[in-house]
Amino acid sequence: MVRYLKFFEYTYLAISVFFLYKTYEVWYAELQRAYLYLIFTLAAIGMYFFRRKNRKKYENFHKD
Repeated sequence: MVRYLKFFEYTYLAISVFFLYKTYEVWYAELQRAYLYLIFTLAAIGMYFFRRKNRKKYENFHKD
């Protein structure tokens, strides 16, 4: 179970890298879309830390 949680945790990092690339790609052409991608990047990074915190809490709870 923990293996799946780690997989989805790192999936959010991959998504954030993709959106960061898209932000860089459209920064000068469409600034509003670049800001939207930047918001998605920050949300994905936030989800990574949120999922990581919950996974560690789950591991500590089921360790005993």
